[in-house]
Amino acid sequence: MENTIDVVWQPSDQRMRDSQLYHYLGWLSTRQGLQFDDTEALWRWSVTHLEDFWASIWAYFDILHSAPYDCVLDSHAMPGARWFAGARLNIAEHMLRFNQDADGHKPAIMSRSELRGLQTLSWEGFRNQVASLAQALRSMGVGKGDRVVAYMPNIPETVVAFTACASIGAIWSSCSPDMGVHSVLDRFQQIAPKAMFAVDGYRYKARDFDRNSVVMRLREGLPTLQQLILLPYLNAGHAVDSAHDFHALTQDRTAVVFEQVEFDHPLWILYSSGTTGKPKAIVHGHGGVLLETLKNLSFHLDIGPNDRFMWFTTTGWMMWNSQVGALMVGATACVYDGSPNFPDLGVLWRFAEETGMQLLGASAAYFDACRKADIEPRRMADTSRIVTVGSTGSPLSPDTYHWIMQRVNDNAMIASVSGGTDVVTAFVSSCPMKPVVAGEIQMRCLGVAAYAFDTSGNRVNDEVGELVITEPMPSMPLYFWGDDDFSRYTASYFDTYPGYWRHGDWMRITPRGGAVIHGRSDATINRQGVRMGTSEIYRAVESLDEIEDSLVIAVEQPGAAAWMPLFVVTRPGARMSAELATRINSSIRNQLSPRHLPDTIIEVAAIPRTLSGKKMELPIKKLFQGAQLSDVANTDAMSNPDSVDQYIALAGEYNLRD
Repeated sequence: MENTIDVVWQPSDQRMRDSQLYHYLGWLSTRQGLQFDDTEALWRWSVTHLEDFWASIWAYFDILHSAPYDCVLDSHAMPGARWFAGARLNIAEHMLRFNQDADGHKPAIMSRSELRGLQTLSWEGFRNQVASLAQALRSMGVGKGDRVVAYMPNIPETVVAFTACASIGAIWSSCSPDMGVHSVLDRFQQIAPKAMFAVDGYRYKARDFDRNSVVMRLREGLPTLQQLILLPYLNAGHAVDSAHDFHALTQDRTAVVFEQVEFDHPLWILYSSGTTGKPKAIVHGHGGVLLETLKNLSFHLDIGPNDRFMWFTTTGWMMWNSQVGALMVGATACVYDGSPNFPDLGVLWRFAEETGMQLLGASAAYFDACRKADIEPRRMADTSRIVTVGSTGSPLSPDTYHWIMQRVNDNAMIASVSGGTDVVTAFVSSCPMKPVVAGEIQMRCLGVAAYAFDTSGNRVNDEVGELVITEPMPSMPLYFWGDDDFSRYTASYFDTYPGYWRHGDWMRITPRGGAVIHGRSDATINRQGVRMGTSEIYRAVESLDEIEDSLVIAVEQPGAAAWMPLFVVTRPGARMSAELATRINSSIRNQLSPRHLPDTIIEVAAIPRTLSGKKMELPIKKLFQGAQLSDVANTDAMSNPDSVDQYIALAGEYNLRD
């Protein structure tokens, strides 16, 4: 399928030797007598000798535990596989193991927000706050198995609150404070929380948002709630009656006590996007998250104890959970709360400079926006210490790979990754020991048996197919909350290929063992019998300087071919014209084929996106098929809810034509 290979980065010998993955390979050779010719051979061993691989992760990272495991994996059946039965541990103990002696004065969390300047929380300070807050929660009657929810932004106090909850065996769940009441209640009401952390408000793009009334409505809508802990973040004093003050609960000097829990004891509950219907309440366990996080951050993102790591996110996106994972490997978590483009697109790059950041991660949409704005981060800030640039949320365009190398740091590894909230980790990710090819993710993650399947359930190589996982992973969901018979769980992942996990993405495995994600398979475009992923169309369309963003759908019509409109957002100063439409079609025809040409091109003000930045292809498609907005999208779960109004009007026009 490919004629040329566009290599944009090669690891130096020193980079490879210094990598966490290189050290692990040496450990495997010395301790277990295993040697591998390359990382592809290592991956094959990791998925064909699953128990041996995960046992090596347990040993290599010296997992702290109070009781050993009886066996690594009791069965390879999915769903139903059980990992490390018998083991007892606590993930918070790993988050606080790096603060002994002199390390206690090193930064655990560095932060900045639109409300606060640069702040540093040492490992010692972090441990003290966690211990104090955990003791306070226990005194309130919160303990193992109780659900604790948070309506908090991406700030250090949220990390402290999560770690305190984990340390006592409580189950954490969070939503970002920019989410509306109904969207939050759709999530939190499912799990019947006992306690809630909240802020009184936040600032975004220099505008203050008071949340006191929202917090009161949330408390009223959660009848099981017994305790409310409020952080006066926007204002010095809080206005919610009978709430505990967060700061007052973190002042006591006490020793932290780690509740020892089963390997599969629930750690946190994450949610599907919730743009259509009730979001799935996805439950993950202490042990599975711990092992996956240690492996992923260490071996794929190459994060270690001396690194500083940020992934720009809110607390409602799984990348917040991944960012918290930095503490599990002893790295400093750099957290930012605010707009990534206020006062300009240089704000995160300047934050990277002042924290001395090694890895800066964000959504692909953010990096594409930087490229289209033609900014040069290395002239806005010192980006020389950034050795890895991470991207996820959607496929990163080849043009943006080149932009990162030219405008950020030509020595930085581009870590394009793809995974999901469902497993709170990556399926395919980066590798510090392999070249980076523009538009391609470097490798399948160790221990992840990821393949591309055709419609008949056969593996295909160098062809686009469904992303399928054929072996269990430790961080696969334990269950969905309230899904007692596993019917919703099974329908979500195992209906298409029984016994195998279908994730819902199109993927191609390249001859180098890398991967290219081609968009969501549930938003497939079928033209003249040829199926295609939407990301290829976006790549062709958005390569034009005049196009800022785009969205394509295929609306099935009875007795006729699917109608395929292309929606485009033009850059400031550009307008849709016949000449621009011709160039859009030429770009699609030249990069893809005449089959990919849209039936019409419609200029719109914005592309609807979820809070995590994903394009809302399926809800917009359903609008054009005649569905009502309330049936296809929860606007509280959108980052730009007003954008959908234009599509409702357009759908009405289309339905009239029908």
